[in-house]
Amino acid sequence: MSTDHRRTILPDARVSPRFAGIATFGRYPRIEDVAPDNAPVDWAIYGVPFDTGVTFRPGARFGPRAIRDASQYLKPHHLEHGVTITETLSLADAGDAPVAPYSCAETQELVRQFAMVLGEPSTTRLLALGGDHSIALANMRATHARRGSPKGGLACIHFDSHLDTVDSVWGEKLGHASPFIRAIEAGVIDPRRMVSVGIKGPLNTPQDLEFAMDHGVTLITYTDWCKDGPVRLRDFLERIAAEEAYLSFDIDVIDPAFAPGTGTPSVGGFSSAQAMELLRMCRGANIVGADVVEVLPDRDVAQMTAFLASHIAFEILSLDAVRVGGGGG
Repeated sequence: MSTDHRRTILPDARVSPRFAGIATFGRYPRIEDVAPDNAPVDWAIYGVPFDTGVTFRPGARFGPRAIRDASQYLKPHHLEHGVTITETLSLADAGDAPVAPYSCAETQELVRQFAMVLGEPSTTRLLALGGDHSIALANMRATHARRGSPKGGLACIHFDSHLDTVDSVWGEKLGHASPFIRAIEAGVIDPRRMVSVGIKGPLNTPQDLEFAMDHGVTLITYTDWCKDGPVRLRDFLERIAAEEAYLSFDIDVIDPAFAPGTGTPSVGGFSSAQAMELLRMCRGANIVGADVVEVLPDRDVAQMTAFLASHIAFEILSLDAVRVGGGGG
């Protein structure tokens, strides 16, 4: 991929201060302002303001707006990777997908259809901002289709306190407890090339583990992480190498001391610094789609969760920037 024509023009923060103007993600241009010039868009970032799939605290429907607001202070150069993502990638905010607030099923289809036509389907990659974790399924389905529906499904790197492979809750099969069981059943994700990192907390029953274990998902609990997790994650990343992978990041994998603004908090998790390191360990992975989910602004403190989520999204974009453009980190 040539990078000479792929860059993102940001407002000059010394002319237009970060607290002024329309709050697009990272102050990136709106996709409609890029597309008329037939300019390439490497990543379309879009929101999915939906939380009807939650099983505990609602309010993540306001997450995309909060993440965008907090992202105004993002800066484009990644110190550790040694790459300036706006000089390597064309990035655009594609607005919010339409949702049907009373229906998980209708929302899944609305979001999938919206995501399918963003940018150039064969080259533009999708980063969805949630919303609850149910929205990841629509983004995974769209990503899989836009990548040519690879047989066997995409590899998957999943950071979460919960496995999200529950078949149904109160008869709902498309809630935030179920995106990965549905994605695996549909052939969108290959469970033998999927890792779930940070799983912790008490379970409803021991059977909650069965689907993932029986289908070959690599599980690295938080307790595992404290023993040999980094080695196991590196082994997994070496195994998938440059294969196309989807990355899903649930903010509740981070300890609520660092990320209180979430609907299903789970104590005893990663710090914000550890979360950054987790993502930086994924350097070299071929991330073709991603999501950052479960930010609940009403439970947030001083924007700390939304601010962290915006940086997590930046770290994900940086993985592609360093893969495409190198970097000195």
